[in-house]
Amino acid sequence: MLEQPVGHIFKATASVAPSQRIHLVLLGVADVARSARFYTALGWSRSPTSNDGFVKFNMGGYAICLINRDDFARDAQAADTGKPGFSGVALIHLARSAADVPRILARAAEAGGEIVKPATRTHWGVAGYFKDPDGHLFEVDYETVWSFDQQHHLRVDHVNIV
Repeated sequence: MLEQPVGHIFKATASVAPSQRIHLVLLGVADVARSARFYTALGWSRSPTSNDGFVKFNMGGYAICLINRDDFARDAQAADTGKPGFSGVALIHLARSAADVPRILARAAEAGGEIVKPATRTHWGVAGYFKDPDGHLFEVDYETVWSFDQQHHLRVDHVNIV
């Protein structure tokens, strides 16, 4: 298939289900360098395999990637209205402790993020939200029901009984 020229459209002879996992989260950003500085200031390590137009952050089995928003829209053949607002999607970081939630939000603000909701006691724990410089929404959450392995990877099919 790779011998075909760029732009060649393939037809499927049969369907196949994708594996049940996400490998990359792609964030379209106005300025890749500016966004990379924000995430580095947040404390994340940029992958050495990144380049100026495609920056990757290893998230332990998947990556968050930054790409120019216009290039992303063009590649997806999608209209980019450029209008900020609620997209109905948030990336969520599950903190190790309730006390970490306001501290992580403080780091996001120091890095140039906008606090949307301060660390607030919820029915389930403590949570708050911030936006990155391009308006991507992140929740920082702590709940005692979440279960993790030794590497702080979420055990999706297990909850702690409280």
